[in-house]
Amino acid sequence: MSELRIFDENAPGAPYFDTRDAAEIASHLASIGVRFERWDSPVAYDPAAEPEAILAAYRPYLDRLMGETGAGSADVIKMTPDHPQAGALREKFRNEHIHTEDEIRFFVHGGGHFVMHKADRIYDALCTKGDLISVPANVKHWFDAGEHPDFVALRVFTDQSGWVAHFTGDAISSRVPLA
Repeated sequence: MSELRIFDENAPGAPYFDTRDAAEIASHLASIGVRFERWDSPVAYDPAAEPEAILAAYRPYLDRLMGETGAGSADVIKMTPDHPQAGALREKFRNEHIHTEDEIRFFVHGGGHFVMHKADRIYDALCTKGDLISVPANVKHWFDAGEHPDFVALRVFTDQSGWVAHFTGDAISSRVPLA
């Protein structure tokens, strides 16, 4: 189930706000420019399906989303606990960074934490199956699916180079506990 916890950056041990209500999550994230939606999708897919099959199954949703955002491409990222690069990718994604375009994800299976750092607040959005999140360009953030990642997500890009991060060098992600 999706969840949003908000922390003061100087007291990251205990959230001062916590909700699992999708409307409240969307409202609080909208206040910092982040789009959050729950999609009720009739799409059924096989978790072992190839990325092309997953993209094809979600094509009507992707076409609408890409038309709204001006995005030019989409791909699928699949992570499982036995993925040979799971540890290295976790460390890479867990470092605070920004992008020069919106980071748009739709969770087809499983989930993970998108954590935004805006002003003196930390917004930990646990995204799960059926969640769409769009983090605006230049918003500091990181992603963590835990030590045993298990998720499939659609990634939407405007820049044809794909996922390009600009790391801030701030170690704040190591100080924020994720549930």
